[in-house]
Amino acid sequence: MDGDVQAGSERAGSRAGSGLVHVPGGTVALRDEGTGTDWEAEVADFLLAPHPVTREQYAAVTGAAPASAAGPRAPVTDVSWRDAVAYCNLLSRGAGLRPCYTLGDGPDALDAVCDAGAGGYRLPTEAEWEHACRAGTPGVRYGDLDDIAWYRGNSGGAVHPVGEKAPNAWGLHDMIGNVWEWCWDVYDPRVYGPYRVFRGGGAYDPPRGCRAACRRKSHPTFRIDDLGFRVARSA
Repeated sequence: MDGDVQAGSERAGSRAGSGLVHVPGGTVALRDEGTGTDWEAEVADFLLAPHPVTREQYAAVTGAAPASAAGPRAPVTDVSWRDAVAYCNLLSRGAGLRPCYTLGDGPDALDAVCDAGAGGYRLPTEAEWEHACRAGTPGVRYGDLDDIAWYRGNSGGAVHPVGEKAPNAWGLHDMIGNVWEWCWDVYDPRVYGPYRVFRGGGAYDPPRGCRAACRRKSHPTFRIDDLGFRVARSA
């Protein structure tokens, strides 16, 4: 993290009118542990939901949510990357905003286009996600794991309602643990084709999976019971 993060930290955590949290811009260092590749990304100010999309939020926008015993305030899971993008477009239209996404008919979604400047809801990029997760902290997590996250050691093998664990310094809950979260980015198209990135670790993962830098990926049609998403908007 650089001085831009610290200079903007007094603005972080303020709620936008949409209920999203204002995240100050800065520089984030990313790493792919599999290949040992490091890179930096500049992140502009943006807005991010304080927690993953819940089952009740998803149902209110789409008309139904995948079945779950975890309750309406639990993060929606069993949603694909394509489902998450479609939700963002529906949410944008419902709010009178221009949708960010244009999707083709193919299941691999490599022809998907994001106009982040459209003003609507979208998925965070993985650089935005990691920058927001760290909230200006340099460590592998923004707090003690048991305090901030539901993971294999304390979840009882189940996803939990959002917001029960301590937030980071910018007021964002469940960035680590509970459910993995889809991001916009293609992971590595040369090796994995259309696979998209997800971040954050889930309720079934050991501590190693619940770190700010941990990257995973899958096909944009992939669905599983510990993978959800949260929404963002450009500031």
